Amino acid sequence: MTIITLVGMPGSGKSTVGRQMARQLGVPFVDSDTEIEARLGETIRAFFDREGEAPFRDVEGEVIAALLARTDEFVLATGGGAVLREANRDLLHKQSTVLYLRSTPEELFRRLRHDTQRPLLQVRDPLQKLRELYAARNPLYRRCAHFVLETGRPTVNGLVNMALMQLELAGVVDPSRVAATVGAERSLVQLNEAERG
Repeated sequence: MTIITLVGMPGSGKSTVGRQMARQLGVPFVDSDTEIEARLGETIRAFFDREGEAPFRDVEGEVIAALLARTDEFVLATGGGAVLREANRDLLHKQSTVLYLRSTPEELFRRLRHDTQRPLLQVRDPLQKLRELYAARNPLYRRCAHFVLETGRPTVNGLVNMALMQLELAGVVDPSRVAATVGAERSLVQLNEAERG
């Protein structure tokens, strides 16, 4: 197993899915935004408001590069904009196995409509902003990813099991490390693989 990285839009479930996946695999979970805040000594929102987006992306790139230089196994959740810089996309794709958690703007809006912490969503029309972000970022997430997972599944467990089965079938994760899951999950992944092949 290499480092497993989760990318996707704000609110797509990267931290929730990543934490549970790490627990099932028995490896640490790392959130790049948490690491960034530890380096900054303040919240991303405060830094973003004061310094702007470009300096924040500089720090984000440095933190991602440092994390991917580690030699241990872990699950990494990245910020929604981590793929905006080509250097980050290249590094993530080369140094880790990338899962893109794809959510529609409408799904994201339902989850995030009361969120006050995400700087990019503090606008008059958050749904329109999410649509714009999705249109710009979806191709970048796809370019960076080894696997795309739809997050419209009913439960976090279902999504985690799908992700682990996909990684197992691809030879990324040792089957002995994956907790027993519902046979239907495995069949569905094999069906998807067959259709794609």
